[in-house]
Amino acid sequence: MELLKNLTAEEQQQMKDAIAYITILVAGADGNIDEKELSASEKLAQIRSFSFHSELKEFYQEVNAELSEQVQKLITELPDEVDARQQAISTELEKLNAVLAKLSLHHGHIFYDSFVSFAKHVAKSAGGFIGFMSVGAEEKKVAELPMLTPIAE
Repeated sequence: MELLKNLTAEEQQQMKDAIAYITILVAGADGNIDEKELSASEKLAQIRSFSFHSELKEFYQEVNAELSEQVQKLITELPDEVDARQQAISTELEKLNAVLAKLSLHHGHIFYDSFVSFAKHVAKSAGGFIGFMSVGAEEKKVAELPMLTPIAE
């Protein structure tokens, strides 16, 4: 993947895994990993693989190919208890700060924005009128991805 060519294979995988971690972080924030939220994250990754920021399409194509399996794998590996799971995910996502810093300012910015917007879309998928447009207090806290350092262009 051209955008991530300057990263190690491990760092490239961390970037791709971030979407699965973000999905579980937001979906599980209220203590209940809802199938609607998991489904919404898969649909969003699929949409972004062909209709999103042109520089990130290839990234989301790769993420989309393995997202469902990666989410299920992480659900079984991460702690069941909400606070412990959220802390473990936050620790993993925090590692992205060093990885994002290796990218150009422009690319770090578009990845950061993409991760935050992905989290917000997942948060909106389970609440409100007919399941949309409302974010619970727990989801709202994590949807801004406070463990990531904002990157402004």
